[in-house]
Amino acid sequence: MNAARVEHLPSGVRTAADYQQIARQRLDETPWHYLQEGSGEGLSVAANRSALDRISLMSRPLADVRGGHTRLQLFGQTLEHPLLLAPIAYQRLFHADGECASAMAAAAQGGNLLVSSLASMPLEQIASASQQTGGQPPWFQLYWQGERQRTLRLAQRAIAAGYPVIVFTVDAPVKLASLTLPGDIRAVNLEAPLTAAPVAAGQSQVFDGWMAQAPNWDDLAWLRQQIKLPLLLKGILHANDAERAIRLGCDGLVVSNHGGRVLDGVPAAIDCLPAIVETVAGRIPLLFDSGIRTGRDAYKALQLGASAVLIGRPAIWGLASAGALGVAHVIRLLRDELEATMALCGNPTLADIPLQTAS
Repeated sequence: MNAARVEHLPSGVRTAADYQQIARQRLDETPWHYLQEGSGEGLSVAANRSALDRISLMSRPLADVRGGHTRLQLFGQTLEHPLLLAPIAYQRLFHADGECASAMAAAAQGGNLLVSSLASMPLEQIASASQQTGGQPPWFQLYWQGERQRTLRLAQRAIAAGYPVIVFTVDAPVKLASLTLPGDIRAVNLEAPLTAAPVAAGQSQVFDGWMAQAPNWDDLAWLRQQIKLPLLLKGILHANDAERAIRLGCDGLVVSNHGGRVLDGVPAAIDCLPAIVETVAGRIPLLFDSGIRTGRDAYKALQLGASAVLIGRPAIWGLASAGALGVAHVIRLLRDELEATMALCGNPTLADIPLQTAS
């Protein structure tokens, strides 16, 4: 695994996509495929890309966009732009500085990141890296830990470390590593690894084994009662699920198909966004995740009703290529593309982006 520290940016990089080939050259086969793979035949990965490509942009020349900016308020934080770093597991697979490098990059660019339950560095160290670089406290992405008290202990550790927002991921209910990790890389913030519940004769290993440890709506209601901070639900694609989450008191939703990494054949996440926007009707913020590769993609999600977007694979391409500098450069490139798209579409601020309804 080539995950050494890099102290300078590679030459010739003009877009986030340019980092993809550089990362491919730096990484061994195992971490590269873990990063890039989808589930099954990759249908949902491809669907995310093609659906975003189908969305058109409308140029509006002659607009006065002087003084424009991309600032926003989100769950008590002031961010310079709506490009958050998605919660990617085991980032030390891709660079020796791992999640701390991503935290420093997000802080340097005036944004923020979501730290995975499967982070390969201690939660406290990542939070310190973010704030020592002048950034906001990062958010914590919570996976269900098989049962309530174990899950709560993990959430409480993040809260004690200063994480002000909890993002509960539910579309990968039992999260397992799909690769053999090197001996020095593991999910350092978790207790002992989960194992399947024993099943009796005639029972299903799926329904009665692994899924017996998956969360349900009652567990979400319980978690909501335990956590007083903003609680977001990540992995929602159906409008009815969005409505039910609101009724249970969720403060925000992340519309996501997990980057196509869980259930192959689900719709492109961006195709699900308009119906959820209509159902939510502005009651809580909606974030968007899955398939964002450019600032133009981010604009498309914003014009469909998202308040912010999550950046996944492109940030890790930057991390593998040049550490914190690479991640910060990826964010800056996407910010520049977003600002250019806003300006050419006649929108000086995020609030000026007109809502595009589903066709």
